[in-house]
Amino acid sequence: MNISELSLQTNFTVLDWSIVAAYLAVTVVIGLYANRYITDMSDYLVAGRSIKSCLGIATMIGTELGLVTVMYMGQKGVTGGFAAFHIGVAAGLGALFLGLTGFIVVPLRREGVMTIPEYYEKRFSRGVRILGGVILAVAGILNMGVFLKIGAMFVTGITGLEPTYIKVVMSVLLLLVLTYTVLGGMVSVIITDYLQFVVLSFGLLLACGVAVAKVGWGNIVNAVTLVHGEAGFNPFAGDGFGGEYVLWMVLSAGVMAAGVWPTAVMRVCAAENIRVVKRIYCWSAVGFMIRSILPMFLGICAVAYFWHHQALRELFFPDGNMVGDATATLSTMPLFLGQILPMGVIGLVAAGMLAAFMSTHDSYLLCWASVVVQDVIAPSVPGGLSTKARLLLARLCILLVGLFLLFFGLWYQMERQDVLDYLWITGAIYFTGAFVLLATGLYWKRASTVGAYLALIAGTFAVLGIDKVWLKATEMLGLESLTQTLGPWPRLSAIIGISTTIVALLLMIVGSLIFPRRLPAG
Repeated sequence: MNISELSLQTNFTVLDWSIVAAYLAVTVVIGLYANRYITDMSDYLVAGRSIKSCLGIATMIGTELGLVTVMYMGQKGVTGGFAAFHIGVAAGLGALFLGLTGFIVVPLRREGVMTIPEYYEKRFSRGVRILGGVILAVAGILNMGVFLKIGAMFVTGITGLEPTYIKVVMSVLLLLVLTYTVLGGMVSVIITDYLQFVVLSFGLLLACGVAVAKVGWGNIVNAVTLVHGEAGFNPFAGDGFGGEYVLWMVLSAGVMAAGVWPTAVMRVCAAENIRVVKRIYCWSAVGFMIRSILPMFLGICAVAYFWHHQALRELFFPDGNMVGDATATLSTMPLFLGQILPMGVIGLVAAGMLAAFMSTHDSYLLCWASVVVQDVIAPSVPGGLSTKARLLLARLCILLVGLFLLFFGLWYQMERQDVLDYLWITGAIYFTGAFVLLATGLYWKRASTVGAYLALIAGTFAVLGIDKVWLKATEMLGLESLTQTLGPWPRLSAIIGISTTIVALLLMIVGSLIFPRRLPAG
């Protein structure tokens, strides 16, 4: 039997279903109630720029600590062992750096924009804004494409539902998210994120405590040693992540994702003032680190549990090696939680995880819809759009993106590449070019429109880091041997991400020097 088709008996009971249902009902009611506070696009997209420090910190972590995050970080714990913790350290230090220095995020808040492409128009041109908006929307929607399937895999794994119910679960989850995101906008996102931050934080800590008590610390360390060897503890080991991957995590997870990724930047735009922006990033640094390490640790505990579980060891570790299918390794952590968490506790953890799922989806849907309306459609319409038209289009875009996610999640099959690496590289289609535009546009007066176009276009070549795209491209060019030369998928995607960033920066500099910016007379 394939692990992705496995259905194990879990401790999930009617009581646990009641806890989950009650919590989800509360979040939907909040979304409906928040609708009364929406009067214009500022309210809908950035909550009227009224977010203070504590709420901003909670909602920042709440959005970034989603069910998808828990799942793909858990998968990294399964495939990488303790060595995967370097990803969390990089994310935490990157957010702390942004908070202490205000790099990019503070001058961006001073600009008073609602989206990053809006800044492109102020600094470069309307054409750069539209191109940047299109690239951002495509990259973001592709990045989000696997979210629904991952959420459904978690639900079926932890509850013991048959995997055949995945399509039904995906549809129900999408309907819940669309309901309160379409109606409430950023106001409902902020309110529900705060509640979800509290519930999920408690649930994750509780799950880790139960996992250690159930598996035993000695068994956990022993299993990592037997399954991964030195690579399970040292990210620089020859058969582990490698130096290229660590560097890519420092750049992407540490600086670019926290400083440029739109769902994080929306909190910057919604913050009351610059002091609040810096506080949000400084304090969120701890959350960014923990949101990675705790799920990874649960993934490591799952490896130890199934390694020492005689009946299931042969299925998860054929021939003594971990099964290589990405869907299988992604399923390991929720299957483990379904086995070890007691009645009541498993319902609380599931409610927290589903809350996190909704938290991430509402922020992402709102973000991509705002980009499509504010940065692609509105600038292309002569005379602009009225507030009513913008709100209507934003809500319509949310519905359309939601339908795309449903069909993409059903179609796309995860095979060789871990979900984290897929998400980072699809995000890089946007944030490599965006990072260059923001860093040069905000701090280098000579950055020009031509340089901006070149950098944005260069960033799109990060798409080669998706395993299916890379394999197809090398096959067409007769360069199949290049895959073996560059190494396994984590390192290969890291090399592509780093190279794309360097090329985008060089093209911005060269383009700006050859085609300089036209400064206003006087």
